[in-house]
Amino acid sequence: MKTRSRVAFIVVVAGLLATSHAPQAQGQRPAMRMGASPTSTGPAAVALREGMRKLWSDHVIWTRDYIVAAVGDRPDQQSAAGRLLKNQEDIGAAVAGYYGKPAGDRLTALLKQHIVIAVDLINAAKAHDDAKYADADAKWQQNGDEIAAFLSGANPNWPKATLVAMMKTHLATTTAEVVARLNGKWDDDVAAFDAVYAHILNMSDALSDGIIKQFPAKF
Repeated sequence: MKTRSRVAFIVVVAGLLATSHAPQAQGQRPAMRMGASPTSTGPAAVALREGMRKLWSDHVIWTRDYIVAAVGDRPDQQSAAGRLLKNQEDIGAAVAGYYGKPAGDRLTALLKQHIVIAVDLINAAKAHDDAKYADADAKWQQNGDEIAAFLSGANPNWPKATLVAMMKTHLATTTAEVVARLNGKWDDDVAAFDAVYAHILNMSDALSDGIIKQFPAKF
């Protein structure tokens, strides 16, 4: 990435990170949350939230493991990539339990595209190939929009605009991890992962809340 474009990108990401770390009033739900009332605390609802948090935590943890391995040209990067792709199947299977196997398979396919494009993005950044980086980033943004559109079409409690915003934050904070690691900015790298992880928990809870509200008889 050219120095000027990289600096501009980091400035934008820094703003996103600052927003994601802004303190909230006690008892106030995150602005990006949506879906069911927080009073849905029955055993089935708790199990759903815990299960979704585990799946999406695995998503960002194995993404990070792959980033570290790929940027460092470590021999474990293929194993990390394989585990990361398996996680997309696990998320799709969880969704299929509510929306059917075709929906689960479609989400898995979109999420696997998300990972494959991320690999291309990392490789382009490592090679300092601005053209390939821009192409991969455009595809990544489009894929994020497609994931948001697919999910919002399945559940009226998942507004498309909110999901698009969530996906863009996820992509931006993940990219911040890559940029920090490539530049050897280790404190920034830690901060980026903290932001990624905090955001994915909010996103996971939002998805769970939407399912609970859509299928109240199950909870």
